[in-house]
Amino acid sequence: MATPGAPAFGEDSLIARYFKPLATDAGAFGLSDDTAVLKALGEDIVVTTDALVEGVHFLADDPPDTIARKALRVNLSDLAAKGATPAGFVLSLALRKVDEAWLAAFARGLGADAADFNCPLLGGDTVSTPGPLMISITAFGRVPPNGMVRRSGARPGDHVVVSGTIGDAALGLDILKRGRVAAAFGGDAAARDLLISRYRVPQPRNALASAVRAHAHAAMDVSDGLAGDLAKLCRVSGVSAVIDLKSVPLSEAASIALAAGFVGMAEIISGGDDYEILCAIPQDALEDFAVAAQAAGVAVSPIGTFIAGDSPPKWLDVEGKELPLTRTSYSHF
Repeated sequence: MATPGAPAFGEDSLIARYFKPLATDAGAFGLSDDTAVLKALGEDIVVTTDALVEGVHFLADDPPDTIARKALRVNLSDLAAKGATPAGFVLSLALRKVDEAWLAAFARGLGADAADFNCPLLGGDTVSTPGPLMISITAFGRVPPNGMVRRSGARPGDHVVVSGTIGDAALGLDILKRGRVAAAFGGDAAARDLLISRYRVPQPRNALASAVRAHAHAAMDVSDGLAGDLAKLCRVSGVSAVIDLKSVPLSEAASIALAAGFVGMAEIISGGDDYEILCAIPQDALEDFAVAAQAAGVAVSPIGTFIAGDSPPKWLDVEGKELPLTRTSYSHF
């Protein structure tokens, strides 16, 4: 994403108009070079990347500012789960055509979040494509030396803890696709809009990063579905888990859809795009973690316990019966 000697047309002009204003870090050199410098400041650099593809991660008619926000926020969510502070990001954008109005709104949304989360644009690339629109972001964060929280540290006896609420984004997508959940909120525009916004604009829990770093044995963000992501964390940590389904935090809207039979609990815990934090908190640290989360303004809920073993996590209903899961998470393949 270089603009040296930029002409008044083409890719360089596009970059200069829409993305140079976002490159506020001195190490980005105003996007005038092919590379950027990110100073480590004596800390470890955490790197994460996610790509969003039209028709897979967002819908063709989603507002461009929400697409931009989601593209950055899914990466910020990864940094939060690692206990990292955002430092900057690079952007690759594949466009079918240059639509000035779309780009202006996209850059406006991206710039607002870059400022709000103190995560400036450092560089990137723009290309044309005959296929679907694609946005790929690689984000960088900082942690103290050896301070990154990995997936692999959960221990038997640790509490399974999640932030926020689960399942809202999957319900929002179902509404946008005019699925059966839409019928549950035919006359409730506020609930419908809340669920849609949870799908279009995730809420990364960066305010919780320092608490995760201080107290969690292991952590990851919930992107593909709580059930599947918990299974991933357990597998890497060499443990299993027992989950109390009634403790899984739900929004009021999700609770209404569940009670009315428009969605089942299996769908809620296997739906993607939650972008909440899933972590293993030692028993003696749970209270301190909860206090830190409250101070950060993020709700957290213990939902179960990690146990010894290598069997898949068990999801138990109010009667202690295991919920059968035919699908645990979203998968691209």
